[in-house]
Amino acid sequence: MMKNRLLLYTFLALGLGNSSCEKFLTNDSPSGITDAQWWKTETDAMNALGTVYVGTPGGSRGRNIMYYSGLSDEAVHRGDWKGEYDSFTRGLASSRWGISNMVWEDDYIAIRRANRFLENVDKAFFDAALKERMKLEARALRAYYHMEMLMLFGDIPLLTKSLTPNENQAKRTPKAEVYKFVVDELKACAEELPSSYVDRDRFRITSGVCWALISRLALYEKDYDLVVTASKKIIDSKVYRLWTSKTNKAESFNELFSYVGQLNNERIFTKQSGCSNTWTSFAPFGVGGETYLSPTNTVVDNFETKQGKTIQELGQDSLKIYQKNPNHNNNRDPRMTASVFIPNEIFPGNYKLDPFNNPSDKIGETKSTATGFWIKKYVDARDRQAKNGSLDFMIIRYAEILLNFAEAKIELNQFNDPEVIQFINQIRDRASMPALNTAIYNSQAKMREFVRRERQAELALEGGRFFDLRRWGIAAEKMNGMVYGATNPQTGELVQVQARTYRENRELLWPIPEREMIANPNMVQNPNY
Repeated sequence: MMKNRLLLYTFLALGLGNSSCEKFLTNDSPSGITDAQWWKTETDAMNALGTVYVGTPGGSRGRNIMYYSGLSDEAVHRGDWKGEYDSFTRGLASSRWGISNMVWEDDYIAIRRANRFLENVDKAFFDAALKERMKLEARALRAYYHMEMLMLFGDIPLLTKSLTPNENQAKRTPKAEVYKFVVDELKACAEELPSSYVDRDRFRITSGVCWALISRLALYEKDYDLVVTASKKIIDSKVYRLWTSKTNKAESFNELFSYVGQLNNERIFTKQSGCSNTWTSFAPFGVGGETYLSPTNTVVDNFETKQGKTIQELGQDSLKIYQKNPNHNNNRDPRMTASVFIPNEIFPGNYKLDPFNNPSDKIGETKSTATGFWIKKYVDARDRQAKNGSLDFMIIRYAEILLNFAEAKIELNQFNDPEVIQFINQIRDRASMPALNTAIYNSQAKMREFVRRERQAELALEGGRFFDLRRWGIAAEKMNGMVYGATNPQTGELVQVQARTYRENRELLWPIPEREMIANPNMVQNPNY
């Protein structure tokens, strides 16, 4: 797709430790000069398929999806060496914006690898059934990379064969056509792929992954009937379930993002070791970590009390109390303290997190919090000594599918469907929260309000909020103006963090990279870039 991009990307190989994989990026065949020398055995084919999987995003490592929270109203990003996320929220992104460049190159390199795999794997001699399964994996991954591009850039070139540099003249394919291709491919693959693998292959594409991707994409495109169908395929399969702690149910949500709960049946689409460096991405500086992504007061204020009340509906006096001490009387949704470190919380080892009085954790300092809050998801104290680890990242987990189903039913004005209530309550029960009050939430508008709040509480800081704001049509409302953090105890005022700019006719889509515009004479830029 991009002239000479494969040469460039050798140096950005996303942590590939295998030298044969690195050669595949530049020579087409990982260890030989020609395809005839490479495509011979099962090992050759498996190594080539491995390079297709490399492009799947992690949470804090590689193409880090959790950093998308910094492009939404729930977090602020600092530290450009981790990516220039902050410039987008201030309306400064251009066709040279590093994040859009990275994703465009990443995805089209992965698409090219998938196409080359499909074009050449039949040359290798090994078990026919395994070969067919591997082809399905490559097709599903190719569909996923197109899906990611569609959701970020809109119309994109749809590529189903590998291109030479001289063929880099592909036009942007209409979004509807790309959408149909992705859905059709994922449906076809879902019918043939296995429902599960052994744990060592937990990152591989299954039938459930395909349906989950359809569920997510269809929700983004407001294809609600398809969301219901795809979500029910996963639910009815009985392969997945919400994970609960084997020793203490109250700790279930907290443990889900730790080593204790890593191997669970809630994960659907997983990036192996995709949160291996959360300690040097999210953890407080005062305990030896580094903080480049900090939660805002918006995500913290969203969590209900344990009685199922929002802090806003309690009145101004109570609101001030909970903003000053978010976990006042230990009376907030347990998912809050499982998702976010708050001021004055005691970190394991009896260390008090104090962003207002402790110089090591002071707001705004290099490698410290920008807001007074810290991300807790995937930050496990076991990584403290090495400042590194091996935690997997759940790109999609079962709770999202239950919420997708519920939201689609609500948008279809079927909000009183018993399964909507059932699935929402399953999620809330796992978090030790009271059941949905159907006497209050008894209309489409009220249920829409509820499921959006529940979605942020359950999936906070996992990266999906960026897309939620756009598909709900409220990005302009939420992404303009001042961003706030924790309450300063000396002044009683919320910390002002950043003034943001969002224009619906510009920031809704990402810019096509300048290098692509130069290399491809048929490429057209997105509006107002």
